[in-house]
Amino acid sequence: MQDLQPKTDWARIRADFPILNERVHGRDLVYFDNAATSQKPRAVIDRLAHYYLHENSNVHRGIHELSNRATLAFEAARKRVAQFIGAASANEIVFTRGTTEGINLVAQAWGTKNLKAGDRILLTEMEHHSNIVPWQLLAQRTGAELRYVHVTGDDGLLDLSNFEALLDGVKLFAVTHISNTLGTVNPVRELCARARAAGATTLVDAAQSAGHLPVDVRSIGCDFLAFSGHKICGPTGIGVLYGRAEKLDAMPPYQGGGEMISRVDFQASQWNTIPHKFEAGTPDIAGAVGLHAAMDYLDEIGRDKIFAHDQELAAYAMQRLSEIDGLRIFGPRENHAGLVSFVLPEVHAHDVVTLADQHGVALRGGHHCNQPLMRKLGVPSTARASFYFYNTREEIDRFIDVLGEIHKFFSR
Repeated sequence: MQDLQPKTDWARIRADFPILNERVHGRDLVYFDNAATSQKPRAVIDRLAHYYLHENSNVHRGIHELSNRATLAFEAARKRVAQFIGAASANEIVFTRGTTEGINLVAQAWGTKNLKAGDRILLTEMEHHSNIVPWQLLAQRTGAELRYVHVTGDDGLLDLSNFEALLDGVKLFAVTHISNTLGTVNPVRELCARARAAGATTLVDAAQSAGHLPVDVRSIGCDFLAFSGHKICGPTGIGVLYGRAEKLDAMPPYQGGGEMISRVDFQASQWNTIPHKFEAGTPDIAGAVGLHAAMDYLDEIGRDKIFAHDQELAAYAMQRLSEIDGLRIFGPRENHAGLVSFVLPEVHAHDVVTLADQHGVALRGGHHCNQPLMRKLGVPSTARASFYFYNTREEIDRFIDVLGEIHKFFSR
């Protein structure tokens, strides 16, 4: 049967991003650093400008018209986030500065209250520092023990052969949805179900997934999930923590100040209801408004289509990279997200990225906030090309040509 679905016009969508017309060192820009931050479409840029031109004011406490406009826009963004990730209520959405603050909030507010000496926290060896260090600090405060699910090697998969044994005594299991170095797409629904069956509270780091594939927190079955606006075509400085209402209700505040209180006396205070209990001070109002526009933009395209496009680009890049003698590729060969990490023989990743930049190709080089994983893989760093829906096969071909020139230079 003929496919009646209209084909996505990726070239037209690419034209929505003004920065992609930039020239770098006299060359057309190839932007392959999307895992670090995504570029912003005109729809988001225009929405931010509209906010500052027509709505700028503080939220919730004002009773004048501009404050009403800002409050309506801010709370509309919260409702949109709930829809974007399938939360049961907007009350389960806490605005943060990003994924990192969301995880720290859970570690501080939930962890300090619920963990004690002898309890166990289970992570994986592929976690970003933001999903390791907050738990290390919590373990130091409480006496809890850290455990890790191993990564099998260059193929970048989790070794789940002893997962049930690792879950013994675990109170918190935290896992990345998509690895920012390996491109591994972890089976978070299955992992959260198994962890919760063992009595563990679960947290999913969705920094690399929320803008790339459909995410539904009720389908995943997690207790907490965090992501950042700037990685999904939204502004920097805004992020989201989802928490089950019963979890958030039972948690103490993360910070003190305005908005998170209902009453303050000289000796004691009473807290506001969720989610405001966790949003002390003036929030990033414009960031939330811009995030709303970014979510609308992505869903108009379709995150299922975006993920298919990501995977197509990653597969093509891995095929082309395999043509370079001695190049080492990390991550699974199937069900791979839209990024590829690699090591060029006898060339430091920083040199690869510096030379590629001279040709207008923006890559990322280093440990990618995955130092323990790098040591596990036996390398100091990798170079990484990460793709999004506005990237093309032609850009990958140019990237491969540049890598070929770098390889020849260092092989002389």
